[in-house]
Amino acid sequence: MTADTVTDRLQRLTRAQLLGMRRGIEKESLRSQPSGALALTPHPAALGAPLTHPHITTDYSESQLELITGVHGSAGEALGELERIHQFVCRALADPAHGAGDERLWVGSMPCGLPTDETIPLGRYGRSNIGRAKSVYRMGLGHRYGRRMQTISGIHYNWSLPGLANDEYFALIRNFRRHSFLLLWLFGASPAVCASFVAGRPHGLQPLAEGTLHMPWGTSLRMGRLGYQSEAQATLAVSYNSLASYGNSLYGALTQPWPAYEAIGIRNLGGEYNQLATTLLQIENEFYGTIRPKRVIRSGERPLHALRERGVEYVEVRCMDLDPFVDIGIEADTTRLLDLFLLHCLLASSPEDTPEEIAALGRNQHRTAAQGREPGLRLERHEGGRIREVVLVEWAAEIVQALVPLAAALDALHGGAAYRAALGAAQRALAEPATLPSARVLAAMRQDFDGSYTAFVRARSEAARARLLALPWSAEQQAAFAAMARVSQQRQQAIEAADTADFETWRQAYLDPRNLVV
Repeated sequence: MTADTVTDRLQRLTRAQLLGMRRGIEKESLRSQPSGALALTPHPAALGAPLTHPHITTDYSESQLELITGVHGSAGEALGELERIHQFVCRALADPAHGAGDERLWVGSMPCGLPTDETIPLGRYGRSNIGRAKSVYRMGLGHRYGRRMQTISGIHYNWSLPGLANDEYFALIRNFRRHSFLLLWLFGASPAVCASFVAGRPHGLQPLAEGTLHMPWGTSLRMGRLGYQSEAQATLAVSYNSLASYGNSLYGALTQPWPAYEAIGIRNLGGEYNQLATTLLQIENEFYGTIRPKRVIRSGERPLHALRERGVEYVEVRCMDLDPFVDIGIEADTTRLLDLFLLHCLLASSPEDTPEEIAALGRNQHRTAAQGREPGLRLERHEGGRIREVVLVEWAAEIVQALVPLAAALDALHGGAAYRAALGAAQRALAEPATLPSARVLAAMRQDFDGSYTAFVRARSEAARARLLALPWSAEQQAAFAAMARVSQQRQQAIEAADTADFETWRQAYLDPRNLVV
């Protein structure tokens, strides 16, 4: 697809569509102790109820916060809200009266010092059936992948453009999967890990210092073989050629038992739940990919049913590491580059995927994650029905160059030069790979922390905490967040009081395959 064709397609988008571009951010962070060890305390009551709070919840582990913005018309608005949520959380974690003790937000994607797997706390969401289901689901993830996998953190970028049809969103997704190596290369920031993360299992990493392992040319170990993956999910070759093909792929994974998970069973001998289901995926969220088609669901509705009935509403980008050099994990230039990248994925030609290409994309992801900055590294590119090898940085430069007219168009629409500035930063990174976040992480570790991953991230976490606590914060802002926390607790209590069925009855009804179809 030539740049001219992309430009032609851009011109067919209306001004209202481009002005209607929306984005929201979900940012995960572990709570850590001052020593750099995982905080094992319950979710602080001052933060509200994670089941029902609109902006502050937990993800997999009880120790892993997820901070969620609303939907915004500009990068500045989204990041401004994310910063305010951080300010409130940092104050709560620093106040012993709120029950958290003196804790920090861990600014790295790969976890802090971890205890034994079985002592990593699972997320807890109260006594309601939906709250219990969320905890049982996480228990199942622990059995299937290990609890350490549930301590990896990242940023999800939710993006939409008004007036798009399902086929257009799926064309975007196919191109995103083809080109997402660029995002791992530009923004990956997890080339090293604390050795506690891989204790007792094979990993292929190289030692850097006592207690620290790394890959010399790595970009995002979080998105590589050490990340949230399994032999079972590796058997899935989900097709993104249409909503129907995607839905059929997920339906099979959600309804067909998997022998290893059948061996685990739904409950243990004591009657406690091991997992929600014995199928390859317990629920839709267990399917892990670099990007997902999404739609806001109704109360009690299955996500796949919502997609099949009402179509794609937005896409969720899931491959972004936390930037440890940015207090809130992501900066404005990054969000603007994501806007350009997603717009290009929408406008460029997007042939249908094949099982052969899907397999090649998986290899590209692992290769970029583990050794993306290696000079001359080649990836597999699918063209004209065949796969050929190309140099990563040459392919990356081609994609970045194709973003030039898009940046000019968005700057003309909004005024200023913010999008061209973001693109310029990416162009400079192509010319100077030593400036990439993954390279800067390793350089800082070696120069100032004797190669220690934990010491580096702990210092960055302390600095981010101090800066966030020093920002202006009014009594009115504090009161508004405190009120939000109280309302969330009241909502959770109301949900618990409204339950009438026992959990097993509820579980079977929720997982009924008929809830996945329309």
